[in-house]
Amino acid sequence: MSVAGRIEAIRADITTLDVNAIVNAANSGLIPGGGVDGAIRRAAGPKLTEETSQIGRCPTGGAVITKGYNLPARFVIHTAAPVWATGYDEAKQDRLLASCYASALKLADERGLKTIAFPAIGTGIYGWPAERAAHLAFGAVTRHLTTGGKQDKVIFCCFSEADRARYQALIEGSETP
Repeated sequence: MSVAGRIEAIRADITTLDVNAIVNAANSGLIPGGGVDGAIRRAAGPKLTEETSQIGRCPTGGAVITKGYNLPARFVIHTAAPVWATGYDEAKQDRLLASCYASALKLADERGLKTIAFPAIGTGIYGWPAERAAHLAFGAVTRHLTTGGKQDKVIFCCFSEADRARYQALIEGSETP
């Protein structure tokens, strides 16, 4: 199967997906937040927050894994994006955001997880421009899959139709006739 055939863009509530793992756009302190993090924690139940408090921290660009608890997904992989700051070492920020995806996928490989869903990490309160973030995310995922990544399906689970269309265009652009 082609790399593009292993990637999908959908508009859905990430907390409803029946996949091996969903990715949480967390903060480095792994403390409860809003947006995707709040939705995941509400759906998973309080044991998720208990487990993240035991872990303590997640370095920016890194990832940690917990159980999914009340979610359909068996696991939640938490990753902490950098906050977007125009003019501040944009190459470093790009590397850190791409590392969020690479770190999550590496954990998925280590656990033998074949299906994983990502939100648009960093594009909420962290302020990442949606187009830039999508290109970095798609690049990190395709690099992982072309270099031996074990996933059968990587889903970009988007909150808006505009985000879904953005990822779909990247998928379609990567397909070869």
